[in-house]
Amino acid sequence: NIKAKRLEQVAKILKTIAHPVKLEVLELLGKHEQLSVSSICSKIESGCEISMMSHHLAKMKDNGILVSEKDGKQVYYRIADTNLLKIFNCVENCEFL
Repeated sequence: NIKAKRLEQVAKILKTIAHPVKLEVLELLGKHEQLSVSSICSKIESGCEISMMSHHLAKMKDNGILVSEKDGKQVYYRIADTNLLKIFNCVENCEFL
């Protein structure tokens, strides 16, 4: 069933990004084409440990939300499909928040 598979995919995405730091990372990457782990940590407002950020980024990459590119020792991340950013409009316009 196509609808059931689509709903599973959406649930997986929502489960993966359902963390304040991950949402903040997505917002940052929405404003910048791509960023390295250290750049993300320097820009994030909620505080950052490189190891924890790497874990968050790897989880989002493993679930198809982010893609990465290695350049020397640096790994740069970007959003796989920027349509995902539409979720912020949806959340910001919800009347229950």
